[in-house]
Amino acid sequence: MKRLLGLAAFAAALIASPAQAQQITVKIGVMSDMSSLYSDIGGPGSVAAAKLAIADFTKNNPNVKVELISADHQNKADVGSNIVNQWYDVEKVDLVIDVPNSGVAFAVSQIAANKNKVFIVSGAAASDLTGSKCNANTVHWTYDTWMLANGTGTALVKTGGDTWFFLTADYAFGHALERDTAAAVEKANGKIVGKVRHPLNTSDFSSFLLQAQASKAKVIGLANAGGDTINSIKQGAEFGIVKGGQKFAGLLVFASDVNALGLQTAQGLTLTETWYWDANDANRAWTKRWQGERPGKFPTMVQAGVYAGITHYLKAVVALKSATDGKAVVAQMKALPTDDPLFGKGTIRADGRKVHDAYLFEVKSPAESKYPGDFYKLRATIPADQAFRPLKEGSCPLVSG
Repeated sequence: MKRLLGLAAFAAALIASPAQAQQITVKIGVMSDMSSLYSDIGGPGSVAAAKLAIADFTKNNPNVKVELISADHQNKADVGSNIVNQWYDVEKVDLVIDVPNSGVAFAVSQIAANKNKVFIVSGAAASDLTGSKCNANTVHWTYDTWMLANGTGTALVKTGGDTWFFLTADYAFGHALERDTAAAVEKANGKIVGKVRHPLNTSDFSSFLLQAQASKAKVIGLANAGGDTINSIKQGAEFGIVKGGQKFAGLLVFASDVNALGLQTAQGLTLTETWYWDANDANRAWTKRWQGERPGKFPTMVQAGVYAGITHYLKAVVALKSATDGKAVVAQMKALPTDDPLFGKGTIRADGRKVHDAYLFEVKSPAESKYPGDFYKLRATIPADQAFRPLKEGSCPLVSG
């Protein structure tokens, strides 16, 4: 009997061993702004999105084991760099995702390349991440400054907003957004009449808004985001800027910003996004699940990008049966067509730019909104092949020809 039991155990071990050998272990780090001006854009909501992505993927791929950790970069490149070095070297993290702050994102992108890990950008916007500073370990998923500029900027010039003054966050993201929007405005025969730059996370915009008001520009382009955009618009209303005939262009506005501002203040804003929670049934269904951890809030395109980016990353890891070689994983991500419930079908180009449609929205008035979160009306769909900078215009060293 003992001999028979021993043989049975040996046979069971032989049967189980192939499955055990094929198990893939992955560790993912969500690094975001967890406590400051970008925390509603990414932050805990990005962690919630990552959890959903992992749960959905591993449900159908039980041989994949995923560990998730998170951290707050505090919008400081040195803090973000220290965290990521620790993650890659000590914690054995394979993928870092999100990172809303272009200054931090540039630092993380370089570290990922040096250590042959993977970095998926969902929160940061600077188009240089797939331009002159691109590398073979970074994928830029959700949006970028070129897309925002050519969506919102071009549309406003075409509808009469032909003179612009920029109110710009004074760091890499703001500079890139101002640069790309100015180029789009001038290409559409508009004129830049002035600009002023403000520190990140500013509480008092009065001196900057007075300069914008004095410029007499038809459009005040807000080359900032999150809490800075919210404060700019709120304080601008106190100065009577819109009543005086000028128009704010929210060059990067999220559903979370509109929710914070309220429709009474935000109505009429023109903006460009690549994902909206209320656009279709699939987005609404996903939002309901996401709100299980974030009740009363509405997900942003950044958080949707975290879900979609992780989903595609895990597909590439499974195809390779390993997460070890970052460059190989990113190459596989580029080789595989993208397809997920939130962004649908798409591709990742040689420069690391994820390509999908973008949408020009206008914020509804309170009278037009039918239920909580009913923020936008669609003005135009920008096809994927037009939404992002042409591949050969980005100066990415990965692009030949």
